Amino acid sequence: MALSLTLPTAAGALAPYTLRGTTPVKPPAGVKFDRIAYSAAHVVADPLAAIDPWLECAVDWDATIAYRRHLWSLGLGVAEAMDTAQRGMGLDWPTSLELIRRSLDAAKDVPGALVASGCGTDHLSLIDVKNVDDVIHAYEEQMEAIESLGGKLIVMASRALAHVAKSPADYERVYDRILSQAKQPVVLHWLGDMFDPALAGYWGTKNVDAAMDTALAIIAAHPHKVDGIKISLLDKDKEIAMRRRLPAGVRMYTGDDFNYAELIAGDGFGSEPTHGKSDALLGIFDAIAPAASAALGELAQGNTEKFHAILGPTVPLSRHIFAAPTRFYKTGVVFMAWLNGHQKHFAMVGGQQSTRSLPHFAELFRLADAANLLEQPELAVSRMKTLLAMHGVDG
Repeated sequence: MALSLTLPTAAGALAPYTLRGTTPVKPPAGVKFDRIAYSAAHVVADPLAAIDPWLECAVDWDATIAYRRHLWSLGLGVAEAMDTAQRGMGLDWPTSLELIRRSLDAAKDVPGALVASGCGTDHLSLIDVKNVDDVIHAYEEQMEAIESLGGKLIVMASRALAHVAKSPADYERVYDRILSQAKQPVVLHWLGDMFDPALAGYWGTKNVDAAMDTALAIIAAHPHKVDGIKISLLDKDKEIAMRRRLPAGVRMYTGDDFNYAELIAGDGFGSEPTHGKSDALLGIFDAIAPAASAALGELAQGNTEKFHAILGPTVPLSRHIFAAPTRFYKTGVVFMAWLNGHQKHFAMVGGQQSTRSLPHFAELFRLADAANLLEQPELAVSRMKTLLAMHGVDG
């Protein structure tokens, strides 16, 4: 029997909707990839904590770690304590470090589990940051804490550095210091201002091509200390241009949640394998994990058409989840986890479940169904009707 409900439209009307009812493609057990694929994973809030959600952070640790185990079971790595986990947007540094510790501990029980952890400067108050040395010391503090746990670093873009840097030379000085003392190769992180307006002009200029030159020069000065760079500019041409210029062996980790399918598939350019394709470090992989795993498995076997057939339908959903204001994409990621039964509630750290409208969620529901991403259709319908009822709609 077909499942149906009533959903609001973008025009503010109500219209019936009948599900396709096609559940996700399940990757085979032990699926192998020929790309490195990290999912930037979300955190599950604790809705029973007696706190002020806008001001304090409470995490349901059991549910949060269980979701990481789910990602690992699908062959995906976990990019921990990143912006998908609401880092700097509800998740503070002490809680982030506890998250990293718990994730690394859990990974010890999972053969082959990949974890890379966000290292930043978010414990600094921008009011108190006076100079570049303050930024260096902040990075070093978080580096030491994560490396002491055995963690691999993702050196996150720093709001504090963007605040005090006067020129590209300041960025070169900070990254030279950080990379020279890293215990193992790191992943650099270039997050565009569409994700975080405080990062406008990163690398010392608002000119993206000039900023890219600075980032590439930093990498070229430390090629053996850089595993790769994740860029999230939502501009596939810029990503392709940069990956073709990376030193041999340095990976491009796509953070392009609009064009990831074609960037991961690659164009086969050049003699260096890393110049012709992107690996992945994506927030959207949290929401589309089964499809991402199945698609990457097909790609590894040379089945490019099947890769695109599975992953292609997820792109409209991702573009909707990451629509402007892009920084609110975390709400869509958590909504998907709730619809699919990976958590019992739709509450978020910082109360950010309120950042999107009911019509936005309704369209997300339709697109998730169209992309075959509703793992338990009956449950998804029941939970969507609950959300509708909370907004005064009889679904």
